[in-house]
Amino acid sequence: MSHESTLPEGDLLVVLRHGPHGSLWLREGLEAALVAAALGQRVSLLFMGPGVAALAAGQQRGPLEQKGTLPMLEMLPLYEVENLLAVDEDLDALGLDADRLAVPAVRVVPAAVAALMARHPLVLNF
Repeated sequence: MSHESTLPEGDLLVVLRHGPHGSLWLREGLEAALVAAALGQRVSLLFMGPGVAALAAGQQRGPLEQKGTLPMLEMLPLYEVENLLAVDEDLDALGLDADRLAVPAVRVVPAAVAALMARHPLVLNF
């Protein structure tokens, strides 16, 4: 997905930069996406850096018994949040190829991130 014309457009891009455990950033970002989608916004999600770990299949509770975010990810299609994207280098760094993801995500090259952000009038970082 290196061509700008193939990048999704929408009302809101939620950038998820934190992993599934250790903080509430990921959960709060997913909640913001679900609320916006429930209000009729076209939402895209971009997982980058440690945030791509949220896409890993087989997640368990965190060390402090934090709930996993997998159930929230599985709800996204019910809210018509279908544009899930992940930075390919970050996926590769964690050894996450398509068959190791809990939910499908389109791979994005790092050079396309700025163009992706420009295609959304509102960008929230979590």
